[in-house]
Amino acid sequence: MTDYYEDTHDLTQEDVATFLEAMASGREIEAGSEVHRIMVAASERAMHITARMNSSFQSLSETRDAFEELLMEQLPDGVGLFPPFSTDCGLNTHLGRGVFINAGCRFQDQGGIFIGDRTLIGHNAVITTINHCLDVERRANMIPRSVHIGSDVWFGANVTVLPGVSIGDGAVIAAGAVVAKDIPSRTVAAGVPAKVIKKL
Repeated sequence: MTDYYEDTHDLTQEDVATFLEAMASGREIEAGSEVHRIMVAASERAMHITARMNSSFQSLSETRDAFEELLMEQLPDGVGLFPPFSTDCGLNTHLGRGVFINAGCRFQDQGGIFIGDRTLIGHNAVITTINHCLDVERRANMIPRSVHIGSDVWFGANVTVLPGVSIGDGAVIAAGAVVAKDIPSRTVAAGVPAKVIKKL
């Protein structure tokens, strides 16, 4: 198998389209495949941009500009980000109006992260969208599963969201929760794994 960690190159629009189509399909991504090569190139690109974003701070408007470069799309009105921020990809994060992402968050967004309007993501949140195969012989292969977070959601600090989860509008996820299953709208969820403890 070729070493897919060498000789990465700038991504073309065709690369990005191929990658997003594969992620949206939810099919297993074979290690060393062309889609995997694009994933590695996207990761390298993201590391370059976030290293620059996180190593020095000049203004929030410049942070926003760098964030738009990372996502390769214009941000909606009112989106805010406090660095440091890291992502494995950056090409499959989609934000609504007024979303705020606090410092220290990590988005593993290959499989797709969709966040609704006015949602607040607390310090050190981790949102994951990729699983490895359980089969030992295929362990390096990956399975993308998108995460959908509704509007007006509030994450406390150190929340972790696992692949394939949906969180309904207006929900609150308590600090330190690990969200492994869907959370209904207008509820408070807490714990490991997160469970609904209150309706709003």
